[in-house]
Amino acid sequence: MSNEQPRDLDAIFRDGSQIDAAIRKAARLALLAHKREGLPVPVWQDGKTVWIQPDEIEVPEDETKKSGGG
Repeated sequence: MSNEQPRDLDAIFRDGSQIDAAIRKAARLALLAHKREGLPVPVWQDGKTVWIQPDEIEVPEDETKKSGGG
């Protein structure tokens, strides 16, 4: 059995910051994977889909490293 405390899912959804952080992390990992594999990524820009080539993909900084946790 785990010693973790049960999570209050209602509170997590109300606050939303953990969900936002998880989405940012997943997006960052997906961008890194595309860049590493040499695959373009589609983005929505000026009302249309635009393909960003791997050498032009900008990967956001890892927030967990700059905040020291996570």
